[in-house]
Amino acid sequence: MSARAEIYARLGSACKTERPDAVAWRESLGSAPTAPLPAEDISEAFLLNVCRSKGSVQCASGRMQAAQAIARFHQAVSRNQRLTVGSDPRLGALPWRDAGLLPRFGAADPDDSTVVSFAPLGVAETGQVVTWTGKANPGVNNLLPQHHIVLVDAADLVPDMEYAWRELSERMALDGRPRGIQFIAGPSRTSDIEGQLQYGAHGPRNFHVILLEDYPSGAQERVEALYPSNLADR
Repeated sequence: MSARAEIYARLGSACKTERPDAVAWRESLGSAPTAPLPAEDISEAFLLNVCRSKGSVQCASGRMQAAQAIARFHQAVSRNQRLTVGSDPRLGALPWRDAGLLPRFGAADPDDSTVVSFAPLGVAETGQVVTWTGKANPGVNNLLPQHHIVLVDAADLVPDMEYAWRELSERMALDGRPRGIQFIAGPSRTSDIEGQLQYGAHGPRNFHVILLEDYPSGAQERVEALYPSNLADR
């Protein structure tokens, strides 16, 4: 037996042999919770964690409120009516012109300052939105603009990453795999510049999440009390 074959044989044998304390280690980690959490608890945790990641949040009930929320944010950061919107049909159904906006649907160009995406999933534990990239939601729309607005439905929130991957697996089993899956938490950031944390160095410097929910909730008020909306310092 050559030296290489002997090394591979030892590695293979080691991989098949489980340490006696490995089972205890796995059991000590526990498992993901199986009982569903109340919808309001998930919404509030999600909004709080978006803010902790230096994003901003807003709740909207219905299409008109969602379009108006987009218009208020966009006009605060861009002061014009034009913006780029993903081709997701749920975005196409919003009353853009009634809200005073002139959308262009498709992929973002380098000169586009504000882009709107739709996220089919949100993770309360981390404040992340999960986007399926492809023709309806181009991946460049999440990475290129200065200001990124994301809509997510409260019904599509899950409590943690374990639930998220379970949900993603179930959806892919039904609809097939998307071109890509992106988990986004807050604006872009880097500490490469003199060791100082900088936002927006290589992507969106504003990350605004609009949560679509139809039930009465004080979640937004409680979140805003802790994290007042402040776009000027982002």
